[in-house]
Order: sequence, then C-alpha cells, then structure tokens
Amino acid sequence: MRPQPLIAVHDVEASSRWYQRLLAGESGHGGPDYERLLVGGQLVLQLHSREVEHEHGRIGDPAAGSYGNGVLLWFVTDEFDAAVARATEMAAEVVRAPHRNPPDSDDGPNHREVWLRDLDGYVVVLASPDGEAGPWP
Repeated sequence: MRPQPLIAVHDVEASSRWYQRLLAGESGHGGPDYERLLVGGQLVLQLHSREVEHEHGRIGDPAAGSYGNGVLLWFVTDEFDAAVARATEMAAEVVRAPHRNPPDSDDGPNHREVWLRDLDGYVVVLASPDGEAGPWP
C-alpha cells in the first residue's frame, strides 16, 4: 500500500510549480483543476482545486479559512540537504528550521527535519531517512 494524499488548493498550477520545485518532482497531469505530482516516477501528491466540483463534488469549502489544520504533509528524502537548499532558494516559509529529531537522545527516528508552510497554509515536513542523523553524541 502507498499513500496518495489529495489536498484542496486555491491555485492548482501555482501549487504544482511550488511542490515540483520543492520536491524535485514533475507534473503527471497538469491543468488548472487537478494535478498529480510525481517524484522518481512515483505519485506522491495530488492537488485539486477548491472551486471545482467534478463528478464527486467539491474537495473543500472555498469559503473556509486556512486548510490543513492539524495535517502535516510528510515527505522522506535521501537528499535532505538538497531539499533544504531548494526550500531556501524558494524563500519558503519556515515553521521549524532544520533540526534533529529527537534533539537530545537516540530514542526516536534519529533523522533531520525541516517544517515549511505551502501556498495554502499546509505544513510540509521534509525529513531525512530514519537513522540518518546517527547516534546522539
């Protein structure tokens, strides 16, 4: 089983460009209503317009405020430093700067994370693989 999250966004094409750049991915569909984002040929995220109903109805309420309250879009990458560099180049809003998780022990994933906010207010976490940060000194 593989997750294929779908989020409601204000501007599918702008969000697609943002995520393609951040994740070093590519469009798997394109267009103003719906997008499939691919990384290494694998579907990692779907974007859908808040305004478009299609046959299933609206994905989100366009009158609602920010989206994703309590939702984190979490991506593990083998190229953490390159991903952080792309986020910096993009001037992505940083929620939590790059850090080790856990910060002070070996009791946990021992990886690095950076938390960002996308164009619609969703929190996006980029993480290195578990164990990548090595043992706590």
